[in-house]
Amino acid sequence: MKGFGVIEPGKVGFIEKEKPVAGPFDAILKPIAVAVCSSDTHVADGGAGPAKNRILGHESIGEVVEVGPCVKNFKPGDRVVVNCCTPDWEQRCLQERGCNNAHDTGLLHGWKYANIKDGVWAEFYHVNNADANLVLLPKDVSIEDALMTTDMMSTGFYAAEMADIQFGDTVVIYGIGPVGLMALAATALRGASHIIGIGSRPNLVVLAREFGATDIIDYHNGDVVEQITKKYGQVDRCIIAGGTCAAMTDALKMVRPNGVISNVNFYDAADSFQIPAPLWGFGMSDVTIRGGLCPGGGRRIEKLLKLIQTGRVHPGKLLNMKFEGMESLPEAFKAMHDKPRDLIKTYVVM
Repeated sequence: MKGFGVIEPGKVGFIEKEKPVAGPFDAILKPIAVAVCSSDTHVADGGAGPAKNRILGHESIGEVVEVGPCVKNFKPGDRVVVNCCTPDWEQRCLQERGCNNAHDTGLLHGWKYANIKDGVWAEFYHVNNADANLVLLPKDVSIEDALMTTDMMSTGFYAAEMADIQFGDTVVIYGIGPVGLMALAATALRGASHIIGIGSRPNLVVLAREFGATDIIDYHNGDVVEQITKKYGQVDRCIIAGGTCAAMTDALKMVRPNGVISNVNFYDAADSFQIPAPLWGFGMSDVTIRGGLCPGGGRRIEKLLKLIQTGRVHPGKLLNMKFEGMESLPEAFKAMHDKPRDLIKTYVVM
């Protein structure tokens, strides 16, 4: 079969691979629609460590073409939504309690596509533990909205969950790209009073306002910490969904004692944090710093789809550049890699 991925760090293209084989509990899918994530470009550039001959992609809606003999809930022909994190065990009880199973057998191991196995940008792709990791695509949810639950919405909402946002909180969203916009939407749903987005691209600013931002801080207009603290004083929560490691230092300058810093940004393997001890109260500020990978499994996606079905949020608005056919994957990838100023996110109807 054919897939598109990283041939070696810094070089992408189409790759020939053997069609994946379903184990007893697994499924084989063909993609209906896929999205391109900055994590894909990050992996292709070697930022997560060297990757070779690996098919990329982790955001997908697919059609089931084959299931293993122990799969109970899905059959060939089903149109399904696939979480970007597919844990090796179900842990639905943990998902119900809000616990994260995205690390299953080890650090980041729930994130398998393009991380530890071939991704979804192929003629066929594999889903482990299908009954636990697949969800039927509801008839009243668009492909675009459903596609965004698989990572962008799940990750952004998890950022707000980790931040433990309370009614009336003042919250800063550091970076209003696709994940930051979803974090912003979740922050609004959780009842924050002041929601401050940091960014400057006009179309992102428009969506940020639509999703609930009460203020936008443009880093071109001066130091963001000075701009925010001058107007609001110290804030209750800061979500980091973009930027460099310096964003953590900025967050520590802004967040009050007993506040929370929540990070979902994907840093480079060569990055390191330099946190001056006084900013963290010499280690005693009672500021909580959390970083997390979006929870895996089907139950997570079911809950996000319900928010779409009830009209609470429409994440498909993030997709503003559409491509058609597998042959357009290189063009969609290049657009996401180069990030023209009017781009939010690309997707391909396969």
